[in-house]
Amino acid sequence: MTVITVGIIEDEKEISESMRTLINGSEGFSCLHTFGSAEEAIKKLPDLNLNVVLTDIHLPGKTGIEAVTELKPKCPATQFLICTSYEDSDSVFKALQSGATGYLTKTTQPSKLLDAIIDVYKGGSPMSSNIARKIVSSFQITEKSAEYEKLSPREQEILDLLSKGLRYKEIADKISLGTETVRTHIRNMYHKLQVNSRTEALNKVYKK
Repeated sequence: MTVITVGIIEDEKEISESMRTLINGSEGFSCLHTFGSAEEAIKKLPDLNLNVVLTDIHLPGKTGIEAVTELKPKCPATQFLICTSYEDSDSVFKALQSGATGYLTKTTQPSKLLDAIIDVYKGGSPMSSNIARKIVSSFQITEKSAEYEKLSPREQEILDLLSKGLRYKEIADKISLGTETVRTHIRNMYHKLQVNSRTEALNKVYKK
């Protein structure tokens, strides 16, 4: 059985330990490394080859966004998932631009946190619903670029649903496909567009 290895960058010990206990107590997950600062993570993470790293934004010293910016080039195979109380659009976009591939708020339910770890590990871009709405509302779409025509009709349909803030399972239910099939279409779509996330795809295809 595949075990997803997880790291946590969080300065509040109670929150860090709570997430670590949840992850280690769930089948298919392992969390052996936690870091109380961005600086500690930047120093140690590149040698650990972790699958997924959860990070807060507000940390002592450097921010979580700065940590991801420095770590992503050194750990290209590691997926960084923001888990924070910050919900402003500026923080969301800076985090995604830094190399993070998902953005959750700390109010996320434990089961959904685990789902998000699996999602980002498999190539998805999980986001809390309110965060997805913020991203979608930032796109005042007037037309689609020529890049849209590179996609198959099914991929176009899925991208249109992504632009409305729907999650993978919601898309799967809406168009009567399995979630893994939707995920495969999205991976193919990202490859055609040469992007790595929902935000990059929307930026490339939809003109404001």
